[in-house]
Amino acid sequence: MTAILYEHPLNERIRNYLKLEQLFVQAFDSLQYSLITSHSVFFNALFAIVDTLERNDIRGDLIKDLEKLEQNLVIWSQNPEIDNAILDDNLKKTISLASSLKVACPQWTELKADKFLMALKQRFAIQGGSSTFDLPQLQFWLHQPSTQIEKECNYWLSRLAHISSALTLIMKFIRQRAAFKEISTESGFYQDNGEGLLLLRIKIANTLSFYPTISGNRFRYSIRFMMPCNDAGRKYVKQALTFQLAQC
Repeated sequence: MTAILYEHPLNERIRNYLKLEQLFVQAFDSLQYSLITSHSVFFNALFAIVDTLERNDIRGDLIKDLEKLEQNLVIWSQNPEIDNAILDDNLKKTISLASSLKVACPQWTELKADKFLMALKQRFAIQGGSSTFDLPQLQFWLHQPSTQIEKECNYWLSRLAHISSALTLIMKFIRQRAAFKEISTESGFYQDNGEGLLLLRIKIANTLSFYPTISGNRFRYSIRFMMPCNDAGRKYVKQALTFQLAQC
């Protein structure tokens, strides 16, 4: 049975992580197609990543989480049932990424000095401002050899590689904190204690006609199930239902 996975952060740090994670997916996936048609997705994602890193201390948060992960991995290594090869690999990655993020001048800041990118960024910030008649330099760039375009895009993304890799590693271990459990509710509403939780993950069969809306924080959270409605846009689900929940 195919299920739709919904994820909801319970603090601002994880919210930023999920946002960046999705932006990285958009940036990398857009390169699988011709940038003649997918360049808007690529550049919007790239600029949103840079803006998110500028406005938040993502690097500091990642370093703290990597240091916590390193401590936990050392503790887990004492468990006789642990797979030492996998643990050692993750420990090496954790130490290496933490070290790379502690440099005085992060690699991603080079993107802010790129004249071509910053000229595009100004226009992309305006609704409809990225039209080719406003950006002849973009039109020119899009018609360069595909190998050159691919090389430049990969270079720009490489400046963000440490952020992306650290994010992937941390989110992997956060998601592994809890397994999915089947939950039943009689009224389309569920709430529970959020203490110590970072992330909620909800799975619902794609054959069912409802979806979750989630609100909460690290103290308490609630899940209200909704369904599409032609008149109001959406409406509350009030009947009994079952879903899967992982409290990470």
